Amino acid sequence: MIVSKLTLRNFRNYDYIDLDFSPKLNVIVGNNAEGKTNIVEAIYYLSLARSFRTSEINDLIKERRQFATIEARVENLPTSKQIVALLTPSSKKISLNGKQVRRISDLAKLVNVIVFEPKDALMFHDSPLVRRNFLDINLSKKSPVYLESLIEFEKLLKERNSILKQEEIDKIHLDVVTKKLIEVEEQIVRYRLAYISELNNVLSKIVKSIKGDDDEAILNYNPFIRMDEKFSQACASAYMKNLESDIKHKATQIGIHREDFSLNLNGKDIATHGSQGENRLVVIALKLAPYFLIEDESDKPIVVLDDALSELDYVHRQHLLKFVSKMGQVFITATELNVSNATIYVVNNKNITRRNT
Repeated sequence: MIVSKLTLRNFRNYDYIDLDFSPKLNVIVGNNAEGKTNIVEAIYYLSLARSFRTSEINDLIKERRQFATIEARVENLPTSKQIVALLTPSSKKISLNGKQVRRISDLAKLVNVIVFEPKDALMFHDSPLVRRNFLDINLSKKSPVYLESLIEFEKLLKERNSILKQEEIDKIHLDVVTKKLIEVEEQIVRYRLAYISELNNVLSKIVKSIKGDDDEAILNYNPFIRMDEKFSQACASAYMKNLESDIKHKATQIGIHREDFSLNLNGKDIATHGSQGENRLVVIALKLAPYFLIEDESDKPIVVLDDALSELDYVHRQHLLKFVSKMGQVFITATELNVSNATIYVVNNKNITRRNT
């Protein structure tokens, strides 16, 4: 899967740009605030109909303009698709070959992008929500069934919380919703356990490659209820014990929406024992891991590394560049970067010059 052509109109700081990309390594260089990240942000937008930098559509539309468009030609051999995103202050519409795409799950199948951005280096120092989002987004791309289960869970959770907010709680209604919630949670926990196991199968290999050391990285996921044959009964018991607290707080206090996972590097928690550099390298490895869980080469995701190299020393930078150069289509943004066998895009005052190395 590659983006061979990208056209932006009124997007962020660009009036109009039209770019052709290499199917391998693309490096976008320029000073800060020139618009390097805007280019990869547009590519990512086509995978989930949202930015990795903002939740506000207005931020994506150039000032004093009424709309913005992102157009891309996506090659997934032997087919080629034209995807267009039309953004206005009040709406967003995505079309594929002229026909509207109505479900985000359909869009994720067309353009799969994995991204590392600077704030990701703090993933294991951030809130559990950040780590759950990483898991949920990547699992949803891999499994439509998981995405459907997650959507169903959110609906049931909202309904349960609505019941808990009532002055007189309908215990029968609450019991029915809770039972349905537990059924969906069992599916979600099973998927999460399996996916964490898959990630662990490749994670250490990636860490070793980009760190250059014989390190072992292990993700640890502990479901809110241990997964065994008595999962449903244990869940029901936990919700019953927590009912008084749920009523007091008018919200569901336990469940898969409160779960978390951690990462050990050589047996030690990366959040408390890892250096800043180790955290960055390990999170980059984790972000790249889903790439290797997709067997079909034509479905391999596009990789975006936004300012991933700035805090790395020369040796680790070279290790990472060597590693990603063997992957499919990769985009790297940097203020300055000398790298061979790459297509370089120099961004300067809204102008973009392409050169090959």
